[in-house]
Amino acid sequence: MTVTSFRPRPEPAEAARVTSTAAELLEVLWGRATTAPVSASQLRVLLVLEHHEGVNLRTLTDALSSTPSSASRLCDRLQAAGFVERTVSPVDRREVRLHLSGHGRAFLADLRARREGVLQAVLEQMPAAGRAALLQGLEAFCAAAAAQINDEARGQESRSA
Repeated sequence: MTVTSFRPRPEPAEAARVTSTAAELLEVLWGRATTAPVSASQLRVLLVLEHHEGVNLRTLTDALSSTPSSASRLCDRLQAAGFVERTVSPVDRREVRLHLSGHGRAFLADLRARREGVLQAVLEQMPAAGRAALLQGLEAFCAAAAAQINDEARGQESRSA
């Protein structure tokens, strides 16, 4: 007779607590890899623009849960640093669209490479089965988070139209 261990499925609250702890540890690890010339708020702008290319300021403001003036100032600084470009909307000349510049894309690629290097050093210390389970869980988390973010963005765009 084979005896298998029974592990109850973690409740969402427990998974949220552990994920929060993991996110805090990630922040510490990423801080070691970051020599970023941008603030945390500016980095959020770059990441939003990377995933929602060509958004207007109102959509960016909603995505950041910010005010239009704060989002505009962040974009001003990022544009001055060469990370963001503003273009006039082909549909409405009064509307400005925000895009990552080539420099902004290169910055994010370099940042990710450095962060992944730091993470790889930690993951190499884990057993292979733990890495496989982590990967499977993170893939499911990313899919669920992306779906929620995209649903919220679509809702915000339809309200601003």
